This record gives sequence, structure tokens and C-alpha cells, in this order.
Amino acid sequence: MPLSFRTLATFTALLCLALALIWGLRPELLLDMWGVVYTDAAGLVARRNAALFLAISIMFYRARHAPPSPTRSAITSGFAIGCALMALLGLGEWASGNTGPGILLAVATETVLSLAFIQAHRSSVTQPQPSA
Repeated sequence: MPLSFRTLATFTALLCLALALIWGLRPELLLDMWGVVYTDAAGLVARRNAALFLAISIMFYRARHAPPSPTRSAITSGFAIGCALMALLGLGEWASGNTGPGILLAVATETVLSLAFIQAHRSSVTQPQPSA
């Protein structure tokens, strides 16, 4: 069953909000799950990631009712490519021993999101759906 852009954007907004809160307030939880030691440098990067996840959350929440358009297509394809690249990077870091197996949860999530956004984009191109 294909997901609508609205459903996918809403889910992504909520997921990114949760990630923003975790990265911003308790980054050691995710780093520990990944088998990465928390350091001052890791904390700096985590807090900056939190800001990016918050921005992505707001963008998807505000765009969730957008009808098919070049702008929505840019958001969809950019996020799908970003998620696919993060999944590949996660696999590479895991394979090289820089992270533990906990990173595979992030890899799976990123892969599913990437494929879901590709599917949502394709379904809106072949058969435009109303935004409501």
C-alpha cells in the first residue's frame, strides 16, 4: 500500500523532531547505542545535528499538505538521496569497525525512508493525488 506524501511527511516530521530532541539533550544515548564514545567533539557534532533535524522536522511538517510540484519533488528527492547516502555511510562505518551493530537500526530506518520517499514521488508523478 503506497504511502501518501502527507502521511510520510508527517511521520518524518515527528521522527526528526524526536531525533532533534535526543541529539540535543541526550546524544550519549544514540552514540552509546552505536558503540561510539561520547567526547566533547562528538557532543559538538551532536548538537549541530540536533539543529539540522529540527529544521528538517519543521520543513516536512509545513510541507505536508503541499500538492505535487517541482518544490515538493526537490524536497522528496533530496531527502531520499540524503537518507540513502547516510545508510551507505552507516554500513561503511559498521563494516570498518568504527561503530557497533546498533548503527544498523539507523541504516534500516534511513533505507526505509529513502525507499518510501522514492515511492511517494513516483506515485505523485504517475498519478497526482489531491493534497487533502
